[in-house]
Amino acid sequence: MAGKGPHCSFVLLAEFDIDSGAQLTYQFPQPLGTDEGLLANLMLPDGAERHLEDWTIFFLNQTPFNTIAPVLALETEPSDNQSNGEDDRPELLYVLNLVRTKHDKSVRRGAVVKAMAICTRHPFIQIFKPVLLLALDDYFANPSQECLTRLFDAINSMNISAAPALTRCEKLIMRASERKDIFAEKFTHIPPLPLKAAHKTTGSNGSHSSEDGVLISARARSTTATSDHNPTHPSSPSDSSFSLGGSAVWVNDDSVIIDSQVGVAIGAGPGSIGGASVSGSSVLTSRGRRSTDTSSNSSHAYSGGAIPTSSDPHLRSGISKDTHFFQTSIAYKGHTLPIKLPLATFPEEVGEYSLIQLIQTFSSPLITISGPLHPHLHTNGILTHPIIILFNALVTGKRILFLGHNIPAGQVANYVLSACALGSGCGAVLRGFIERSFPYAGLAGEDWVSTPAYIAGVTNPIFETSGPWDLLMDIGTGRVVVHKDIHVSFPTTMAPPALVNPMMPRPIKAENSTGSEDDIQRIATRDGKDGNQKSEFAAKQDSLDNMFIEDLISAITSHFGETLVRMRFTEYVARFVRLASRYEELVVGTTKLGCGSAPFLDGSLGSGIVFPDEAVAFKELAANASRIEGWRRSKSYQYCVQDFKKYRATAAIQGFDLSHQLLKLRLVKNLPDAEVELIVRSIADNLRTYEQIVELLACMPPHAGGLQPLSFCLFHHQESIREATVGIFNELRQNPVGVIFLQALNHFQRYAYVRQAHARESRMKDLSHGLAPPPHLVSRTPSNRSEVSLGGM
Repeated sequence: MAGKGPHCSFVLLAEFDIDSGAQLTYQFPQPLGTDEGLLANLMLPDGAERHLEDWTIFFLNQTPFNTIAPVLALETEPSDNQSNGEDDRPELLYVLNLVRTKHDKSVRRGAVVKAMAICTRHPFIQIFKPVLLLALDDYFANPSQECLTRLFDAINSMNISAAPALTRCEKLIMRASERKDIFAEKFTHIPPLPLKAAHKTTGSNGSHSSEDGVLISARARSTTATSDHNPTHPSSPSDSSFSLGGSAVWVNDDSVIIDSQVGVAIGAGPGSIGGASVSGSSVLTSRGRRSTDTSSNSSHAYSGGAIPTSSDPHLRSGISKDTHFFQTSIAYKGHTLPIKLPLATFPEEVGEYSLIQLIQTFSSPLITISGPLHPHLHTNGILTHPIIILFNALVTGKRILFLGHNIPAGQVANYVLSACALGSGCGAVLRGFIERSFPYAGLAGEDWVSTPAYIAGVTNPIFETSGPWDLLMDIGTGRVVVHKDIHVSFPTTMAPPALVNPMMPRPIKAENSTGSEDDIQRIATRDGKDGNQKSEFAAKQDSLDNMFIEDLISAITSHFGETLVRMRFTEYVARFVRLASRYEELVVGTTKLGCGSAPFLDGSLGSGIVFPDEAVAFKELAANASRIEGWRRSKSYQYCVQDFKKYRATAAIQGFDLSHQLLKLRLVKNLPDAEVELIVRSIADNLRTYEQIVELLACMPPHAGGLQPLSFCLFHHQESIREATVGIFNELRQNPVGVIFLQALNHFQRYAYVRQAHARESRMKDLSHGLAPPPHLVSRTPSNRSEVSLGGM
């Protein structure tokens, strides 16, 4: 993760002079080679003197007017754009700026305003805030270039060489998991645990504390977690693994797992398998405490983000307390500042943004939406939610202005960064938003207004009346304004004729085709009930987008965290892309965004987006046709095409649409037995390497049920399906991250896996010796299909 190049490329210092205005005083280690007046005004935002302290964020190397040209070339690594085969443009630099006002009656105007900024190639710029605070304090006390030199050297001395570099799938798994020991095996710098440091718990028969157990577990698992484990010798549960004596062994659900002992007893502590004794419904666990199988809550509740109280969720001393972060430090003038470096950040996620704050600000009942309706923005007519209007504007390339009059520039910048994350699916689905965003933009250097589809934050209200924008989001008042001339900037004119889908009774017309808006909105009405509506834009209170936002608001009201909100938006944007792929296939005849849509037919798996039925598919496609057409003209669409092409070439699981199969198991009821069998067998046959396991788990986030769609196949009436599912779970058990996902299953599901895996191994042993398996080891499941619902709904 350390990469090539310094953590800090430049340190800047700006001051406000009452006679000459904002001045760039220092540039270290060399001049940037760009407009110094522009930099000074970005560092000293409008109204900075009204706030004692403010943080602002801006970027360099975005456009020609803010591209730097230092005398000495910077040592950098290829950017994401370059790695995707795009033009060799300079690497984007993220600038974190701290401006401070100190009142002093001895100076003119009674205050001193100074700002210090660092330019870095890391998007997680928030980790540098503590050292920047110290450095600016140092400069106020001793104003000299030595302060900038010390800051530059301190940041670049930060050691992150041992930080694990995660793949995209690993990042998706980590950000969706609340477990603080996720991917603990990747922290290879684990120091030896001295015996004298081993902490013992009191009153637990001398057992190790949970921290010691996790440490032992991490070491044991790290020796077995390889990127390519041996597929020809998958380990099977040993006999000792199944000395259960009943399901009560599942009560002890500490995160202590040693591969040589665990078998498939997921979550059991060392010795709990063989040593658990059953007495009625109570069992003595390996920690010496009694628990009841029916009343204990040993399963890790991923959906709620719960951590079991029976064990310390943190890791041991000497390693990161939370593996979502890499623990390091920065030393500045005798102070050692702890740094928590986030490991699951994507380039489109900059700083400490908050989707919850964005949603709450523009979901108040007092919110007003004004301006003309436009098909790209108002996908549900006048009832389109402001957040959906914002998302539509982001993906269709509209010019968006966040206005925060009398609000600190740092807060305005956070709204801009939150909007970029919202449009990109929290960086996991789309890209191209950060490169056209200006978190803080002022009156000086207004070249940013000429940037197509800009996303800017301003504090001066003059931009509302004089600036060219398409959508205005007023942070202070909650107003959402669509520009009155938006139809001039984005006219609705003629387009190619629509194509007819042979699977559907009516054609879907591309946006802007003759009569397309009327047709789309008329068709989208529910069974013709709104046929007499005169408005061009039909609106439904129970539209999918409205229900999605209502669910998010309900989750926020119920105090669910930022993680869940981000995951839901990631799913929302991913579904939008798959929906656009289906639309593109129908209108154009082929798609560059995803796998072509196909049903399960003649022993071939289906692909594409999953709908309950074709009628629902047609209505949803018709309702989204306008914004899809708008998105197809944007640069974000071009990036998505490039990314999908790269994904198809590098995916670990090839040959079928994995997401489609998992969605079928998760959402569709009464699947044909042949399709279920082919799905689980295809997954089992393509689950041999660590990369394939991680790719599968990345498609099964905990908040969406995790492994539950697959676990229901353990209760299918067809033995071949049960056998294939056991094979999948056996492969997952070989990796620590797979064990964590298995731990999230409930007692009933895990015991079903244990019993069937044991029966499977016993049959194999008996067959190798020419013996018939004992009757009590034969896998039993309901024979009546009506007793089991594959969809789990």
